[in-house]
Formats: sequence, C-alpha cells, structure tokens
Amino acid sequence: MQASQVRSAGLGLALASALAFGGSGVAAKPLIEAGLDPLHVVWLRVAGAALVMSPAAWRHRNLLRERPVLLAAFGLFAVAGVQACYFAAISRIPVGVALLVEYLAPALVLGWVRFVRRRPVTRAAVLGVLLAAAGLACVVEVWSGLRFDPLGLLLALGAACCQVGYFVLSDQGAEDEGGGARREPPHPVGVIAYGLLVGTVLLTLVARPWGMDWSVLGSTTRMNGHGVPAWLLLAWVVLLATVLAYLTGVVSVRLLSPQVAGVVACLEAVVATVLAWVLLGERLSGPQLAGGLVVLAGAYIAQSSAPKPPSGPVASGPAGPGARGTAADGGAAEDGGAGEERDRMRAGGASA
Repeated sequence: MQASQVRSAGLGLALASALAFGGSGVAAKPLIEAGLDPLHVVWLRVAGAALVMSPAAWRHRNLLRERPVLLAAFGLFAVAGVQACYFAAISRIPVGVALLVEYLAPALVLGWVRFVRRRPVTRAAVLGVLLAAAGLACVVEVWSGLRFDPLGLLLALGAACCQVGYFVLSDQGAEDEGGGARREPPHPVGVIAYGLLVGTVLLTLVARPWGMDWSVLGSTTRMNGHGVPAWLLLAWVVLLATVLAYLTGVVSVRLLSPQVAGVVACLEAVVATVLAWVLLGERLSGPQLAGGLVVLAGAYIAQSSAPKPPSGPVASGPAGPGARGTAADGGAAEDGGAGEERDRMRAGGASA
C-alpha cells in the first residue's frame, strides 16, 4: 500500500471514529432522562461492548500471556478511566467545561511526544491543536455557566490524561527484543476486546449495576418528541458508539500517529453538537457554528503537517489496516527499509 493510501485510510478511520464516539451522548441522554443513572448507562455501554467482543478475546487469548500489562493499562485508562473521570467531572462542573478540559488531550499528547519521547513536533501540529482547542471552547460555549470547582476540574483533567493513555496505548506495536529481532505487534482487535473486559470489571465496582432499574430497557424513550425503544438506543451506544468507535479509533492511531489522530478526534465534540441539534432539537448558536469550522481547520492543519511521503510502496505482505502496527517509539512494525520509510511517512505532527 502506498504511503498516501495508508494516510488516507487512517484519516478515514479517524473520522469514522469521531462520528461514532460523537453519537454516544445523543443516544445515551434519552436513556438517562428515562430514569437510568449515568454511571449505569456507562456500565451498560462497556459491558455490552465487552460481550460483543468476547469471541475476539477468545481468539486472541495469547495476548493474556504476551501483553498483560498493555491489556490492563488499556482497560484502566482508555476505557474505565476516561468514562469514570468524565462522568464524575460533569457531576460537579458544567458539561461544556468538562468536555473542553478533556479535549486538551491532543495538546498533552504533543507534550508526551516532545518531552517524554524527546521527539520534535512541527509548528503546524502545535497550531492545529491550539485552533482545535479554541474551536472547542466555542462549540461547548464554555463561557456559559463557567464556575470554579477544583475537584471537578481535576477530574476533567484526569479524563484528559486517560484519553492521552488511549492514544499512546493504541500506538503500541512491534518492539525490539534484542539482536535486531522484533516482536509481533499486538492485534488491535484483541487489545480492544480485553480492554473492554478489564473496563467492565473496574466499572462494575464503581457503578454497582445490581441496583439499576432494568425495566427502563423495555420501555419507550423520547427523542425530540418521538418515541424510540430504549433497547434500540442501547444497541446504538454499544455497537456504534463503543465497538465501532474503538475499532476504527485504534487502527487509525496506528496508521497515523497519536498526535494527529488526537486532533482529528476533537471533531467528536462537533459531531455530538450537530447530532444533538438534529436528533434532540438542541439549537446551535452562531459561536458554536464558527467554533466547529475552527475545529475543522485545526484538524486539517495538524493532519497535513506530515512531510511529503516517499515514493514507492511502504510495506509488503498481505496485511490490511487492522493487521498493521507501529512501534511504541514511533517506528514501524515492518522490518528493513520499508519500516523506515513508513516511520518517515507517518511522523505526522512528530517530525521536524
């Protein structure tokens, strides 16, 4: 696959992930209004997705022996941590403020790349992050209802840090074993499946689903004045906003880079706002529309900051997007010169 094709596939998957994640709140809100506790909705979301992905967990059970730390970390940070911190934050501060703080994650990813991995980042990537953050402030109308709550802001920042973990852990791939040998990259489907299982266990301790009003799932909820079966909304949350969102998101990080995929993920807030307008009747203001355009501009600038890809094929072998992996240090899973070419191609916002 040519370098440009890999990048296009990665951008397409990143956009699909933002669209899928963006619909979670729109589908979950009628369930909450029907009587379900927000934490119970989160538990249903993660547990349902873990059930759907359980055959994949069995198929990739070798990961339990080969990558137990990665699986535990993905479940703790990328699944349970983001959800628990975000919902705890919105119980203390306005949703818009919590969402804006959480989506400082792309800026934190750049900090991780620059100061922890000690790799340079481009000015375009930094500019893209700043524009996306400014646009998000307008999309969520952060100035309405702004109040200072130290614990609430700390929880929102915790959600941002956990989201950084999602992007960084999703980039895990082949690693040197010494002597020039490389380990097989962990299959993204297996990582997601076990991450959801670990997340379910952790969220069960927090949400305590045995106290949930299960009868709500058999009722009819209201969405912008129209009756919608609760089970249909739950299926949306589980299949689209969780399973599909995580699958496309993790693979997109591997094809792009954590920092580029992170900025594209900012579109989730725009998608959520537009869907709330269309499906829930929540009107968009002028600043929100302008903010959405600024977020789009920031995402475009960040993803276009990669150096011109080399000519010729990037990698050989019968591997589709789901089977590709990148090294944890920013390299490629493929051996030899092909891996070096792909490393230069996907440097995204992380090369000079």
